[in-house]
Amino acid sequence: MNKLVSSFTAAPLARGAVARVSLAPPVGRLVLRARGDLAALNAALGLTLPTTIGQRAAAAGLEVLCLGPDEWMLHLSPDQVGAVQAACAALMASHPHSLVDVSGREVTLVIDGPRAAELLTIGCARDIEAIPVGQGRRTAFDNVTVILWRDGSAAFRLDVWNSFAPHVAGLLETGCRELAAETA
Repeated sequence: MNKLVSSFTAAPLARGAVARVSLAPPVGRLVLRARGDLAALNAALGLTLPTTIGQRAAAAGLEVLCLGPDEWMLHLSPDQVGAVQAACAALMASHPHSLVDVSGREVTLVIDGPRAAELLTIGCARDIEAIPVGQGRRTAFDNVTVILWRDGSAAFRLDVWNSFAPHVAGLLETGCRELAAETA
């Protein structure tokens, strides 16, 4: 059964003995596209943008994941979005780039627990264990494009578009119940 998008608040969505799914508090989300020398953008952001797909960097409340050779997802507190946009806009003449606020487009589901990686395999054909801790990937979860962040050996975040969140949350809830039944 799918959940209503309007029912999502930062709270647990599914809880079992071996895996939990909850909704993370809202974050600011910016998608950055840029090519060439990134030094000016690095200075404006206060960190060095990772240049290998899947690598992450973080500094001063800003977390960045490299999604492609010229694409990054930035997570930051909602009150930092304007300052980051202004700092990058000041560089537009000397270093053309695209910085788009997608904060309202997605929600983040937190999946953790000893069998969290196994729970993710309910909808993700990728080898979850092959993703190193501290990295992330754009991937598919039951044909839904998502961004998977691996925060620990048994801790993940899944960014999913609002329109697909009820479907993904419903699958993860079913998976939590199935894993709980196996251990009962």
